[in-house]
Amino acid sequence: MMVRLLLLMLLILNSFSVQAELVGEDVDYYSGETLMKGYIVYDDTFRGKRPAVLVVHEWWGHNDYARERARQLAQLGYVAMAVDMYGDGKQAKHPEDARRFSAEVSGDIALGKRRFMAAMDHLKIHKLVNKKMMAAIGYCFGGSVVLNMAREGIDLRGVVSFHGNLATKRFATPGSIKARVMVAHGGEDPFVPALQVTNFLNEMNKTGVDYKFIVYGGAKHAFTNPGASSYGARYNLPLEYNEKADRDSWNDMEIFLKDVFNE
Repeated sequence: MMVRLLLLMLLILNSFSVQAELVGEDVDYYSGETLMKGYIVYDDTFRGKRPAVLVVHEWWGHNDYARERARQLAQLGYVAMAVDMYGDGKQAKHPEDARRFSAEVSGDIALGKRRFMAAMDHLKIHKLVNKKMMAAIGYCFGGSVVLNMAREGIDLRGVVSFHGNLATKRFATPGSIKARVMVAHGGEDPFVPALQVTNFLNEMNKTGVDYKFIVYGGAKHAFTNPGASSYGARYNLPLEYNEKADRDSWNDMEIFLKDVFNE
């Protein structure tokens, strides 16, 4: 009788597990007086508080691609938030708009920091988030954002930049970076010249930060985005999806996040 009861309970639990789906929430929050629109997602089959990861979008803005990456992180057991760095969920329809929107943030580190911190503070109060265990990843423009947030000394366990710009107006100083750093760089990314790579590596070495700089051979700019090749063809830009580099860099990020959260 007891064995049958245990088997019944296991069947019920397995049924719940199969039926469970990711829970996604559109969220509004503010940076000063600017309305920001984010997306928080988690897997409700996991119990208790857990690490959280912020996802910073490409220069196109908070779109489905950023949300999909957040969902993939949720499948790994994290609470993930696709953030909004432009305000009101604004998205670019053309590269000229993307340049203008991204330049507003990248040209004003203080503004970028306020908007990033607004998202981070909102995520911290989520009922499932362990606020002492937070990280951030970013793509292209977003990669530059998370690197600059690390340079600013924001209290994150780790940051991961995928094909992000490595230049900065405010170089990190020894001891200023609290986060561990991972950079996933395309070996043939024309937007990030060799000198920029050299300067970044010198900067990281001088700070004494724990960092990984991983080069994916043959990968061009935006190599993780399946839509990159069509964007490149449409606007005559050197953008190209690379399935192997996408897969390998995601796997490397998974290992990195496990390491930083299990310290």
